[in-house]
Amino acid sequence: MLMYPMSTGRNFDEVLRVLDSMQLTAKHAVSTPVNWKPGEDVVVPAAMPEEVTKVKFPDGLKTVKPYLRFGAQPK
Repeated sequence: MLMYPMSTGRNFDEVLRVLDSMQLTAKHAVSTPVNWKPGEDVVVPAAMPEEVTKVKFPDGLKTVKPYLRFGAQPK
């Protein structure tokens, strides 16, 4: 079986980063900011109840605006 390279240029690191982000957001109901890399802080949705954030983010959150909160990437 012949393997053909992609016909258009792709940054494989970017493809892996996007897959990591999609898996993380699906599993933990968080968002990733622009240029996020695994291990960096994530965006915590404003709609996430305080009781849930205390469990998911025991080290606390960094609140930039009432609607923009960051927390350590959940494990």
